[in-house]
Amino acid sequence: MLKYLVALLMLAGVAQAQNLRIGLREDPDALDPSLARTYVGRIVFAALCDKLFDVNEKLEIVPQLATGFVWEDAKTLRITLRTGVKFHDGEVMDAEAVRYSLMRHLTMQGSFRRGEINSMESVEVVDAATVRVRLKEPFAPFLSQLTDRAGMIVSPKAAEALGAGFGNRPVCAGPFRFVERVAQDRIVVERFADYWDAARIHLQRITYLPIPDSTVRLANLQSGAIEISETISPSDIAAVRRNPRLRAVLSDELGYQSITLNIGNGARANTPFGRDARVRQAFELAIDRDALNQVVYEGMYTPTRQAVPPASPFHVAGIRPLPRNVERAKALLREAGVTAPLTVEMTVPNNPDLRQVAEVIQAMVAEAGFALKINAMEFASSLQAAQRGDFETYLLGWSGRADPDGNTWSFMHTGAPQNDGRYSNPAVDALLNEQRTVNDPAARRALLERMWQLAIVQDVSRIYLWHRKNTPAMSARVQGFVAVPDGLIRVQGLRLQ
Repeated sequence: MLKYLVALLMLAGVAQAQNLRIGLREDPDALDPSLARTYVGRIVFAALCDKLFDVNEKLEIVPQLATGFVWEDAKTLRITLRTGVKFHDGEVMDAEAVRYSLMRHLTMQGSFRRGEINSMESVEVVDAATVRVRLKEPFAPFLSQLTDRAGMIVSPKAAEALGAGFGNRPVCAGPFRFVERVAQDRIVVERFADYWDAARIHLQRITYLPIPDSTVRLANLQSGAIEISETISPSDIAAVRRNPRLRAVLSDELGYQSITLNIGNGARANTPFGRDARVRQAFELAIDRDALNQVVYEGMYTPTRQAVPPASPFHVAGIRPLPRNVERAKALLREAGVTAPLTVEMTVPNNPDLRQVAEVIQAMVAEAGFALKINAMEFASSLQAAQRGDFETYLLGWSGRADPDGNTWSFMHTGAPQNDGRYSNPAVDALLNEQRTVNDPAARRALLERMWQLAIVQDVSRIYLWHRKNTPAMSARVQGFVAVPDGLIRVQGLRLQ
């Protein structure tokens, strides 16, 4: 009897050990792949919603719900699909579900995917396991877009039944199904028994816990209250490395940190800052990116003036950060007829390191004649405020995409879904559109260079600050973690020792 009880306790312990807890830097927004725009939401989607394609650690595009693809011509893509795949509601994932999902991403009111796949003209069901996508014009980034939320396939039955509430109870074809969400507290998912790749899923349950304070997140990791922190502060890396029960996994990120500038989004753009590029240039010249990086991030990040990281073949070496020049900044304000100090507000997601970044910028720009007011907000609320134009400047990061279009078009093109500042320049639009049609890397890079010269150097439409690193930390018990440059925590192969 004693041996039997011990065996039961051991089995219970194993089952409990496979319940993983992940600390997130913020609470995600809606869990609807068409409407979502947060990076932490993408981490949750990695468990909930499989995509047609994914990227691996080498940033190669690999099939996921698809089995392969063929370009029939420059504007026609045929995709073959896995058979026997089920959604969490038991419905079959087939070509009609793919057609429905892609068109939903394209046409749904408020969809943030529209700008990513707006070259798509139609989707045809060839047979149950094949779709044909027709484009309006050649579109080099299209396949890459299908490796993220634009490639996530949702249950048509659930999407129709839930309507606008789909993001509250998402139904996809991923390895885990949605269980519950308590805003600002937790998101819980559990293993989906009918997942098509079930042999690679070893966890029973995952709980995602938003913990905005990096110090608190680290303390939870050290105490065993969570097994993974999706990111830690660079200043905490040494402490993690000294702890034999923990490990940090560092890699270069695809994205950037920037300041979005309100140039044309409502009444709050009607200021000297929004109207005059000289004022915006003065603000940029007052910022010392290297000093910011050293003070807040211990020099770990890479200062930049563009959205494409140096490791990318599309990075333009000639677009480099400006050295700080306070005297020139003052002169530009005088040329613009501005009487110092000019009050400018910066919206900042309410977490410690970004608040510190804003405070350092506040001190820097004060020397040039700006009185910077800091408005710290809960992250999802700050996104909503930016979308409706209730901001002047917004300190915001982007996790990045392998193809440069994913870092540029949706943020800079006139009317694009994530162009919160409503920047508009027809010449920039034309260059962004043209680079989408070009496959040769050198030719695309040349188009991007011309675009940066207009949008960043001339118009100062946005201020890029640095390229970050992925800095997840985890318990030594976590096995099977694969570091991919997009920073997502993929659950396939993940287990607790």
